[in-house]
Amino acid sequence: MTEQTDDLRARRNVIVLVLAQAILGAQLPMIFIVGGLAGQSLAPSPIWATLPISLIVIGSMTTAPWLSALMQRAGRRAGFFVGAAGGAGGAALGAHALGAGSFPLFLAASYLTGIYMSAHGFYRFAAADTASPAFRPKAISLVMGGGLAAALIGPQLVKLTAEAAVVPFYGTYLAVFVLSILGAGLFFFLDIPRPPVLAPDAPRGRTRRQMLAEPRILVAVICATVSYALMNLVMTSTPLAVVGCGFGTGDAADIVSAHVLAMYAPAFVTGHLITRFGAERIVAAGLAILAGAGLVALAGVELANFFGALVLLGIGWNFGFIGATAMLSSAHSPEERGRAQGMNDLIVFAGVSLASLSSGVLMNATGGTAEQGWMGVNLAMVPMLALAGGALIWLVLRAPDAPRRPAE
Repeated sequence: MTEQTDDLRARRNVIVLVLAQAILGAQLPMIFIVGGLAGQSLAPSPIWATLPISLIVIGSMTTAPWLSALMQRAGRRAGFFVGAAGGAGGAALGAHALGAGSFPLFLAASYLTGIYMSAHGFYRFAAADTASPAFRPKAISLVMGGGLAAALIGPQLVKLTAEAAVVPFYGTYLAVFVLSILGAGLFFFLDIPRPPVLAPDAPRGRTRRQMLAEPRILVAVICATVSYALMNLVMTSTPLAVVGCGFGTGDAADIVSAHVLAMYAPAFVTGHLITRFGAERIVAAGLAILAGAGLVALAGVELANFFGALVLLGIGWNFGFIGATAMLSSAHSPEERGRAQGMNDLIVFAGVSLASLSSGVLMNATGGTAEQGWMGVNLAMVPMLALAGGALIWLVLRAPDAPRRPAE
């Protein structure tokens, strides 16, 4: 099959995945806007307010290895159907938990939602499966760009549904259920062949430990983990901080909407930037922008500070995470795909889980006010940025011209 034909198929798949990102992906900003607030209303202590969001991330972390293995055996479509089922099940159970006033049931619902979040994370890898090496960074970034529509749809649905029922946020979870059912139908149009069954004597590729010993893969995983973890650390606390500083739920929704727009809008050019300047430079720019987000947040707690910090946070995540994904995709072989991607997302979401758990603790245990908690959250960014920045500098100084393994 020629490279041109490959890219025709890849472009069709990109369209399907962009639509999935827009429809199914809208549930993520919805859940992240209301999850902490709903958790705060159900939890026995405010310190556990963000635990439901943490359970989503933990669900994603623990799902990634077996979901990646399933996709390696049965294809992307099967894995994405499983993810959509997790999203629908989590939303239905979440609505029931809110109606029953049960925090444990709400946590179980959050874990099921994590299955969807894990599958959602593989959309970017699926975009690269049928793409030529030249089109691959653009395919990844275009699919990530589908989140732009999700950023518009999700927060507006929260405004329409948060108080639509007697129980706050009950309507929001019902809306997520509908999105999951409708969005799942898109995967019937996905055209990604199942990976071939390997002969007993076929090359199996490197083990996970051997792959992590390759500097480019190791640094890609570190930078992806830090970019995503910092984004989650700050975004999880944002609705609590905004409401705690005297603003309304609508203000929190608008700020998260601006943040998610900033996460995905740059994706339409990120792939071109990676092709022109290299993934390492784009990751470095992302880390610098994340640092800028922390500085703006630390400068005050006016609405302008919240908006500015969250917009920068979104752009920094986009550059750092997509750049790290492109680094990883260029450093493993086809037979290593399932192991490499599953390992990457397991580590990434382990870091995100820790950040999400830390977010609630920092917001409620680092001072007596929401403002003091918000400052603690943003100061916690410093050591993680130092880790990722140091790793990236080490990679560039160690082997600036090292050959890269093609992801053919």
